[in-house]
Amino acid sequence: MKTKIIILISITLLLVLSLYLHYENNYLQVSIYTIESNKITTAFDGFKIAQISDFHNTESQKLTNDLVKEIKNSKPDIIVLTGDLIDSYKLNINTAISFVKKINNIAPVYYVTGNHEARIESYEELKDKLEENKVIILDGKLEIIKKDNSEINLIGIDDPNFNFNTYRDDSTIIQDSLIPIQYDKNKFNILLSHRPELIETYAKNNFDLVLSGHAHGGQIRIPFIGGLIAPNQGLFPKYTSGIYEMDNTKMIVSRGIGNSILPFRVNNRPELVVIKLKNK
Repeated sequence: MKTKIIILISITLLLVLSLYLHYENNYLQVSIYTIESNKITTAFDGFKIAQISDFHNTESQKLTNDLVKEIKNSKPDIIVLTGDLIDSYKLNINTAISFVKKINNIAPVYYVTGNHEARIESYEELKDKLEENKVIILDGKLEIIKKDNSEINLIGIDDPNFNFNTYRDDSTIIQDSLIPIQYDKNKFNILLSHRPELIETYAKNNFDLVLSGHAHGGQIRIPFIGGLIAPNQGLFPKYTSGIYEMDNTKMIVSRGIGNSILPFRVNNRPELVVIKLKNK
């Protein structure tokens, strides 16, 4: 009798754990941030940006459908994809492109690479298919977004892993990538860059807002402590989720959508980030 009770309790606990992990990994959270600046003109007051990071070829149809639905509901002026749209360990370019096709008529889509794109041999194929589906690829480029008689700058750079064989550290690679890009620092400048741990470099270049991902929210989030582990940051990483400030730079780190090496999240639901710009 005692053995049967132990087995029943064990089965119940496993069932509860399975349901919890399913919820944590398949039910989307929408996080809304308001960014105020006197460099944001009245023309851009209320301008909305939907940020999706680390899609990683998610195989959850529910999650993908909910993500598309919430992007539509947020009514963004632009959509930004901040790296790791695909997963190098379970590469399926068609899954990524299928998602893009569902969102590219909602608003203009801008994209930067992550470390997983840098690992695959078929990146050029992915790039071609993204461009065929109206995605604007910001690989060291500046896009000037105009509204009425006002402008904001949107700048994007490739993940430093594209330059892994140069024997430079990631910060130097990013700094070298930014040097050729001519942007007016008196305007409101937004940088799309996959790596949050390089915030010092971003702040040194006077970006007003940086949109990043890569950390997957720290994968397992411990109450009152934060994320447990993140790539390029190790244990108890500093930059995993939410908004951070350094000097005059604000950085928003998305927890992302999919998973990669670790196949599950704990206390760390997939996240769509929506940013509202506000004139100060």
